[in-house]
Amino acid sequence: MNFQIAMLLGQDGVTNGAIYALLALSILLVFTVTRILLIPLGEFVTFGALTMAALQAGEPTRLVWLLLVLTLVDCALDLLGAFRSAHGLRLPKWVPFKLGYALLLLLLINNLQLAELPMAMQAVLTLALVVPLGPQMYRLFFQPIAAAHSLVLLIVSIAVHVAMVGVGLLLFGPEGARTQPFSEAGLALGPVVLNSQTLWVIVVSLGLIVALFLFFERSLYGKALRATAVNRMGARLMGISPTLAGKATFALASLIGALSGILIAPITTLYFDSGFIISLKGFVGAIIGGLASYPVAALGALAVGLVEAFSMFWASNYKEVIVFTLIIPFLLWRSLTSRHVEEEE
Repeated sequence: MNFQIAMLLGQDGVTNGAIYALLALSILLVFTVTRILLIPLGEFVTFGALTMAALQAGEPTRLVWLLLVLTLVDCALDLLGAFRSAHGLRLPKWVPFKLGYALLLLLLINNLQLAELPMAMQAVLTLALVVPLGPQMYRLFFQPIAAAHSLVLLIVSIAVHVAMVGVGLLLFGPEGARTQPFSEAGLALGPVVLNSQTLWVIVVSLGLIVALFLFFERSLYGKALRATAVNRMGARLMGISPTLAGKATFALASLIGALSGILIAPITTLYFDSGFIISLKGFVGAIIGGLASYPVAALGALAVGLVEAFSMFWASNYKEVIVFTLIIPFLLWRSLTSRHVEEEE
């Protein structure tokens, strides 16, 4: 291995590590607030990438129909809850907005010249389609069992992941897709030329990492969200809505996942089931951070990306084994150095 090859591998490792860092922070974000390990996070990545590819091909994506169906179920549950409450038949104020939003997207998808839209508008439309799936997922599958044991939440998370993989196959088909790069420019760095997509990934990832860290460590609302994971009843008594906190964190996770898919779609071909392995590598970074520390999780995910890149050069057949073996010493260390406290009933 010479210096140029090392630089090229380092470029790939940093690019992949930046995406893994975003996903690690999303896993951390959801877990610290809701105690849910978000296994379906990778599906937001693939849905974002494949939806963006469909828009660039000028095809009305069928994801909008999934959004409409979930919106109808969500609104039906809101109406049922209002009927059972003391308010009687009063219409919840968010129901018309939710229905109007889904119908507006359906109208836009089926009437716009999607392939002729600027790439920025295609990305915004992709996020508008994918991001609402996060809060809807929490509302339908996790909100009714929010106070359940962590093991129950994990089992439901796995079930939702399996269901979303099947839905992805139904919506996008078995073929992979790759989108157009944001630009063809590059930055010369010694003997290596960094392509623009790598720079986009790094810059956006750093921006989101810093924003999330400041939000949860410095802002009052970020600390309020974290309080719901410590004591849901205490947070509710202090005026913090655990339901709103859950929906907000799922919305942020789906935003980060979809944006990650848009960023990496020009670099690699993604399939309907590609998200699980991607999110699993982000999970390794989150475990390195102890499912508690945002900076350590980001650095751990970056290390995962670098190890993966250099493993492809030295032992490409065993790169996945090497990457996932990283989790074992950290789990042993956490197990030996932490106190075991039984979860309160």
